[in-house]
Amino acid sequence: MPPLDRWPACDETIRTRHLFPLAHELHSGVMKRTHSPRRGLKLASSTAVENSERPIYARLSSRELLLIFAFWTFIATLSAVNRALDPRGFGFRLSSPAGSIALEYIESWIWAVITPAVFLLTQRFPIDRSRWLPRLGSLLLIGIVIAIAVDLAMDLARLQVLANVPSRRPRVFSPAEAILRFRFLNQLLVYLAVLAAGYARNFYLRDLARQREAVVLEARAAELQAQLADARLDALRMQLNPHFLFNTLHAVSALVERDPGGVRRMIARLSELLRHTIEARGAHEVPLRDELEFLRRYIEIMEIRFQGRLTVSVNAGDRATEALVPNLILQPIVENALEHGASRAAGQGEVTIDANVDGDDLVVTVQDNGPGLSSTGEGVGLSNTKARLDQLYGDAASLNLISPSAGGVLATLRIPYHTAADLRTRASHG
Repeated sequence: MPPLDRWPACDETIRTRHLFPLAHELHSGVMKRTHSPRRGLKLASSTAVENSERPIYARLSSRELLLIFAFWTFIATLSAVNRALDPRGFGFRLSSPAGSIALEYIESWIWAVITPAVFLLTQRFPIDRSRWLPRLGSLLLIGIVIAIAVDLAMDLARLQVLANVPSRRPRVFSPAEAILRFRFLNQLLVYLAVLAAGYARNFYLRDLARQREAVVLEARAAELQAQLADARLDALRMQLNPHFLFNTLHAVSALVERDPGGVRRMIARLSELLRHTIEARGAHEVPLRDELEFLRRYIEIMEIRFQGRLTVSVNAGDRATEALVPNLILQPIVENALEHGASRAAGQGEVTIDANVDGDDLVVTVQDNGPGLSSTGEGVGLSNTKARLDQLYGDAASLNLISPSAGGVLATLRIPYHTAADLRTRASHG
């Protein structure tokens, strides 16, 4: 049987067929999301910046229109009260006719009608760094036209509303005189104030859109990260499963002539192991008791292969067996102990597996009585096991191999202790 640290040449084929297509598929999904013209969200940062610079065309909602009308009505009320109540002299007294008060409301409601149109202008003419000067000139010309139109409309309204009110000077509608004397400047100032409010609204909407886009991008990035992590774990597990199968079949072939009955038992156990592997393929973590049950079937195969020269003992408390561990995490560690330790022992091969809870961690040790650590380095099985631990737990998990003074190799697996009940509790509180 080939040693654990020297895989057959098919490893690269497995890695190429499974890991790269998964990564390519996820990458293609990312690119589709990035370049799809039908999606409002784009993952490229430069595209997000371009979108943030584009004008945001947002229609005024019914609530906003109501607020505009209420605002201008409030302004008209303040002006009407100020005009009606004359503070000169002793106390307040009515000093203006009803027509003057009505003109205040007419002027404010004219601006209430014009305000949505001015807001639309701010969206059609966004002020950016490249073309701000010509757009500002255009907005000023439009504002002058609007101010003149409002001023002339108010002149006509005065003639109609105040027709029966005596005046020192005759009221005559004279557009030319109104324009030449720049009587529309007050209306132009009102227009500029409304224009500033429109740009403030645009900046607020743009900032709100950026915040929402940032939240969506963050959620999408987390989702893609989780998908990539799952793909990596699946790829690592796909490397381990064929390796386990090849070594087991090699052991079967070695006993075909010497022990046909043992071969039949090995094949039966192998079918059970393969069924367990397929059924548990989607689970990244399983209870330790299930992992030990899988390991027991694998050890039965190895005991048949070793023909009575192997002794394996397992010690695990009830609390330890409830802990969740990565699926198929112990098999490559035990296989390494068998291939490089117990099989090379001078007499009876011995492997001891202990599991206990140490504070907030689950500690599983696998010790053999072989010749100790070899200088060939870690094989693919142990390397992939460490990679899976890093992918699932980061720095919180570890796998260390040492040579005790008594001989053999001691492998220590340490992972954070947690159970299925803990996960359910966190999910209910989250």
